[in-house]
Amino acid sequence: MRKSAQHAGTRWHAVSMALALAIVLLPALAATPSAQAQTFTQLYSFTGGSDGGYPVYGSLVEDSSGNLYGVTSSGGDSYCGVLYKVNISTQTETVLHSFNCGSDGAYPYGTVALGPEGTIYGAAYYDGSDYYGTVWSYSQATSTFTVLYNFTGSSDGGYPFGGVVLGPGHMLYGTTYYGGSDDYGTVYQVNPKTKTEKVLHAFDYSDGAYPYEGLVFTYDNAHVGIVYGTTYYGGSGGYGTVFRVDVDGNNFKSLASWDYSDGGYLFCPVYRGPAGKMWGTTADGGTDGCGTIWELDGGSGKITELYSFTCGNDGGYPYGGVTRDSAGNFYGTAYYYGSDYDGTVWQLNTSNVLTPWVSFNYSNGAYPFAGPIIDSSGNLYGTAEEGGTNGAGVVYEVSPSKKK
Repeated sequence: MRKSAQHAGTRWHAVSMALALAIVLLPALAATPSAQAQTFTQLYSFTGGSDGGYPVYGSLVEDSSGNLYGVTSSGGDSYCGVLYKVNISTQTETVLHSFNCGSDGAYPYGTVALGPEGTIYGAAYYDGSDYYGTVWSYSQATSTFTVLYNFTGSSDGGYPFGGVVLGPGHMLYGTTYYGGSDDYGTVYQVNPKTKTEKVLHAFDYSDGAYPYEGLVFTYDNAHVGIVYGTTYYGGSGGYGTVFRVDVDGNNFKSLASWDYSDGGYLFCPVYRGPAGKMWGTTADGGTDGCGTIWELDGGSGKITELYSFTCGNDGGYPYGGVTRDSAGNFYGTAYYYGSDYDGTVWQLNTSNVLTPWVSFNYSNGAYPFAGPIIDSSGNLYGTAEEGGTNGAGVVYEVSPSKKK
């Protein structure tokens, strides 16, 4: 049996909700992987027990010592998920915190953020004092877990599926899937020092609805902090939006709206490049209804479809967005299909030709929801939600040395 009974419940909160509706850290630019084939390494296989299991939305984060950080949606001492660290060299995992489905929260899905002195920040989708999720921190120096904010599901938001991003002054920024003045979700700021929250924007459907993913932080030319993100639904076209808002809550703008002919349902974080260009994926739509890779001109709002998935060997339903190397090649995952129907890791080159680098076959992992990150040597790191040696998901590496 591929899923544990415990996981069946938690996955209903995440993947099944998305499929019923439709069917970041911003990694540094890296050297281009060579044209030769790649090698796939399963760095760690979750058991679904105390070590965690079923990593879903969040991409990994790498520190300067070669450790990867992430969260799982299930497993742990109470089967409510864990915060973990995987050492790339030793291929070993350390559980930093096991969520207890209580005051600390439950079912963390999104990407974590690394702060000063190795402090880790993140969000838990559920539970906490009001059962609408939490924002938390974990100090590696003192092994201390702290709840920074409890969502109430009201005007402050609720159910933070996406993770958090760190801004100036150690401020945290993220999204909630629910709550706000119209119950279509929010963009929020949490101050870790005061443990207070400020809503930067509440969605009203016309400008977007139900933001699943986290945000990307940057500065404009006047050195004003801005966060960019996506909504899964809503907007003038009904199928999701890309938006921006200043970190003080001013100048919110919906930059583009999808209408299914462009693709539909934006589950991805935004990858932002120079000259206001942005890239990402849609989970559905396109020529074959299997999702797309898009480019957005943030100034004009023009959407360009770079690739439309076929639900063949290239994969289908690319939830996780893209990352990019210094030569302009994009990398990402498709949640389903590929040669073994368990998803793919792919490269899209500068001519918009897509090449599947890895086809998951359950033994090496299955259903890669989150997108990979890329390091300075061109190695990709990511997670697959299921499969692997123990069936409860994997942490993997794809390196540009040999082919598999």
